[in-house]
Amino acid sequence: MENTLFVLLDGAEDHPHPDLDGRKPLDVAEMPFLERKAPHRIRTTGRGYTHLFLNEFLTGHPPEIPRGALEALGLGMSMQDPRRTAYRLSPAEIRDGMIEWSYHSGTFCDRLMEVMDANMGILEPYNPEIRYFIGGRAVLTMECDDVPDLPAPPVNAPFVEVPGILGEFVMKVAEDMGGITDYPWGCGKFGHQYDPVPGINNLTAISDSPTSLGICASLGYDIMLVDDLDDRFPLARDALEHGDVFLHVDEVDEYSHQKDPMKKKWVLEHADELMEEYFSDVDNIIYFVDHGTSCVTGEHILMDVPLWTSMDAGFGRDEMVPLDTVLSTLLRYKR
Repeated sequence: MENTLFVLLDGAEDHPHPDLDGRKPLDVAEMPFLERKAPHRIRTTGRGYTHLFLNEFLTGHPPEIPRGALEALGLGMSMQDPRRTAYRLSPAEIRDGMIEWSYHSGTFCDRLMEVMDANMGILEPYNPEIRYFIGGRAVLTMECDDVPDLPAPPVNAPFVEVPGILGEFVMKVAEDMGGITDYPWGCGKFGHQYDPVPGINNLTAISDSPTSLGICASLGYDIMLVDDLDDRFPLARDALEHGDVFLHVDEVDEYSHQKDPMKKKWVLEHADELMEEYFSDVDNIIYFVDHGTSCVTGEHILMDVPLWTSMDAGFGRDEMVPLDTVLSTLLRYKR
């Protein structure tokens, strides 16, 4: 099969963990399919967030569109109207003057979404639209010019008051939820996007994350929002018959934020088993990692990251290749 499969192991790099005898989950995970089908390993420069890495990986340029607007595209929300501003919302608890981000929101996310919906009338003057995704996260768009600079996850931060009616909404939700709310960040309007690098063919993006889907949608690619990891693989197989595929294993990052190295190891191995099941005949594969996410601290790690591929571009093992040129270089060596 000539089409290319791009596999993002989100946040797969890590710190050594005491529960793994001082090793990283990526080092101890058994991934025979990756080792056999993508034997050429190089390194490139990680970025602090997925959208920063993926945009530069696919276009050779950092994004000029804020994360909230990209995620709105990934959720099928229109951002073409210049009056609309997007706000990424993440579950957090406001306590003792701090914003404490929640990565275990499963116990309260249904209630949080109910309270959010019940208070949407506060935002009615701005014609709001909201879409929810993993664990009570959401993207809110409004006809509003306020673009506040607010703290971003995953690092807990001193509380910053959100201005205007949006701030009234955030604090009313926190009042009704005993301090828990969906706090905004990554705010902004739709902006300029660069062209993708040459060699990408009719790509379809499959993920549970509107972040990566938004990047791909902004480049004009087809996107599929699929919550369950196992469901993504057969859909990716079908799509690969018609063009290239971007397949996102976002759970690797999610379990890292939960500080669970055993789950992280498990999902890396499970994804490898699914790759064997669905893609054993694929000739062109690129696995890549966007950043580290620590199972020790639960935070992102800005670091060099590995890339494995079936394409022999003549690089030495673990040779550093600049992020803005790595994909355009590799695609010249497709089989």
